[in-house]
Amino acid sequence: MARIGTILGEPGERLLLMGNEAIARGVLEADAAVASTYPGTPSSEILMVLSEVAPKVGLYAEYSTNEKVAFEVALAASWNGLRSVVTMKHVGLNVAADSFMSAAYQGTKGGMVVVTADDPSMWSSQNEQDNRMYAMFANVPVLDPMDPQEALEMTKYAFQLSEEVGSLVMLRPTTRVSHTRADVKIGDLPENKKNAVRLWGHFEKNPEKYVVLPARARKMHPKVLERIEKAREILENAPFNWEEGSGEIGIIVSGISYVYLKEAIHKLGIEDRVSILKIGTPFPLPLKKVENFLRKFEGGKVLVIEELEPVVENQVKVLVYDKGINVEIHGKDYIPRIYEMTTRRIIEALEKYLGMKHDVDFAAIDEHFKKVSEKLPPRPPTLCPACPHRNTFYAIKKNAKGKGIYTGDIGCYSLGALKPLETMDTIVAMGASIGLGTGMAHAQKDKRVYAIIGDSTFFHTGLSALANAVYNKAPMTIVVLDNRITAMTGHQPDPSTGLTATMEPTKFLDIAEIAKAMGADYVAVADSYDIPELLKVLEEADKHTVSVVVSRQPCSLLRTRIQRKKGESWPIYQVDPEKCTGCKVCINAHGCPAISFDKEKNVAVIDEVMCWGCSGCAQVCPFDAIYEKLPDGGRKYDVLDEENKRRWQQWNSML
Repeated sequence: MARIGTILGEPGERLLLMGNEAIARGVLEADAAVASTYPGTPSSEILMVLSEVAPKVGLYAEYSTNEKVAFEVALAASWNGLRSVVTMKHVGLNVAADSFMSAAYQGTKGGMVVVTADDPSMWSSQNEQDNRMYAMFANVPVLDPMDPQEALEMTKYAFQLSEEVGSLVMLRPTTRVSHTRADVKIGDLPENKKNAVRLWGHFEKNPEKYVVLPARARKMHPKVLERIEKAREILENAPFNWEEGSGEIGIIVSGISYVYLKEAIHKLGIEDRVSILKIGTPFPLPLKKVENFLRKFEGGKVLVIEELEPVVENQVKVLVYDKGINVEIHGKDYIPRIYEMTTRRIIEALEKYLGMKHDVDFAAIDEHFKKVSEKLPPRPPTLCPACPHRNTFYAIKKNAKGKGIYTGDIGCYSLGALKPLETMDTIVAMGASIGLGTGMAHAQKDKRVYAIIGDSTFFHTGLSALANAVYNKAPMTIVVLDNRITAMTGHQPDPSTGLTATMEPTKFLDIAEIAKAMGADYVAVADSYDIPELLKVLEEADKHTVSVVVSRQPCSLLRTRIQRKKGESWPIYQVDPEKCTGCKVCINAHGCPAISFDKEKNVAVIDEVMCWGCSGCAQVCPFDAIYEKLPDGGRKYDVLDEENKRRWQQWNSML
């Protein structure tokens, strides 16, 4: 039986692992010495679990300030002869691309694996890019796992391939692989990992390889092409590419789509009619293996099934043309190019492709779920109860008096774009709030610009944008939502936290002091739970050119988790039905999910279980109808008293 909750175990043991945990286990089994990341869903758990075991296995694990820095940390380790891994979500490679493209020329020494987790259907992302295209662009081999077990095996194989070819190797899990749990058989750990021995490398100076000047890069480019062809020869015999079945229907399938295909042909009852070429190495494609498969269908047709872009399909079409193979290739004319693959999508595609009909009535199923969903109340995503960002958004909007432009950013605070807060007019990419804000400030003069950015994002790509805003004298207010942690991706530490990836104390980088040092005209720190203080600070900030306001309180999930461990409680707020007029300001303007409305009694109601004690609702209530419920049953209406402010200050210093 599979064990839960660890990536450590005995060789041959079966563990119930997420795909990301399986990748982390593969990193350990491959004896990697360095792991770095900037967290991003769906990749975050890889370094989360590695950082937990790092001291036990002699691994150096790092949360870097952004993906480019993380990539460079891992690359330096490789050039010192150490095996290294860098992990990120798909859009993270956009940030690391400058170094990634150059490093593809320079090559590796110790094996280096670049894990970029793609997010088809954009469950937690701003776009749906297919990073296999990046691999082709850079001429870097890419492996595409179909499940957690293969993710583990591919991770180990990727390190070997990297060293054999002298190239970066990309591992590209998608959301359903990264976040699916499966029964995974683990292998042995190297002695270094068993004995927690930290590996150290040695850097041998070699300017011809490591100093990528134009004259040297021209010599490197042919070598890149030689490496990718060497990788192609090796991948002809990779264990992740195989044929199965002997039917008349030829299908080439890549990555996780293989799992959906197997289910689809079973439901259609055509297992005996299908021949499958399963591809785990979409680039470089094992052309000999593909050609041998295609030759079996001369005069016929073959369907290519893959998630997102036609990476495999296009390579197959080129092969068919170059080799004069008389086979019709189909793919994206039947398989959608957008959103994640599903069994249903493949069933529907095969029905059209084969001219057959499945006995499942998908239209009836859709109609059923439509009727069910119509009966359910809408549940749009929202910030957590007591989220410090809610008060900040409320204060920004109130201070702007309808004359603000709000440039937003990437994080859980992106939910500020939704009702009732609606305090983000733009969201593009990490750190773009300040850059866009600068452009907005210089493009119009009717409204004050508020660039809203999180603490981790500020260090990720906000620093250079702040320097630009100061240098170019952009009239704007930059609001840094400092909740003391990288909240959206799972509470990873960042430079404002004062803790490393392995929870060792380190220097605390004060955002306000950094902003002062960078020349901002006005810098202030406000308590996120004190709305009058926020309003006062924001009003003053509007009088200056480049202003930076740091709104600080720890993430409510983090705070309450720490308090529970300490056995502490937090205040609970309630509505006085005698004072409540049913104005709904606490709902329509503030929007805490702990508050609902009793239509019969025409009063707001606070769920005590969901209330985590921020007092924001009490501060925005125009009729003083919300009070703190005291332990003795009494009521405290003055929520801005010294006791609460002392409590908030204590919460602020929790970490």
